[in-house]
Amino acid sequence: MAKVKKNTLDIGEVAKLSGLPASTLRFYEEKGLIESVGRHGLRRIFDANVLDLLSLISLGRLAGFSLDEINNMFINGSYSKINRQLLSSKADQLDETITRLAAIRDGLRHTISCPAPNHFECPKFKKMLRIANKQVRRSAKG
Repeated sequence: MAKVKKNTLDIGEVAKLSGLPASTLRFYEEKGLIESVGRHGLRRIFDANVLDLLSLISLGRLAGFSLDEINNMFINGSYSKINRQLLSSKADQLDETITRLAAIRDGLRHTISCPAPNHFECPKFKKMLRIANKQVRRSAKG
């Protein structure tokens, strides 16, 4: 059996420390997001810095990046060189989403307290319905 190097973790340790199942780690390796440095028997061995990479992947997922986008975010495959233009585009998308969701939230709050006898008689609610219908039609076309 091969000797395990210092500063390495087997897949079980990585799973425990990261909170991710081993199946996810194998999937990430298959997608090229992380790389094992060897095997100890049948168990994959990872450099200890894989935990930082997994945190970076988790942050990307929280920001709404797909795994392919995360993989393409790194310049020349280096996790220390991030494509800032891609980050800027995602930040702009998040701003648009926040603005849209805030408008929906505000409309719903208005509907809750609207003095109209029912929500279909509320002008603001009817406007929200028109906007929602436009969005659905745009999505269906795109």
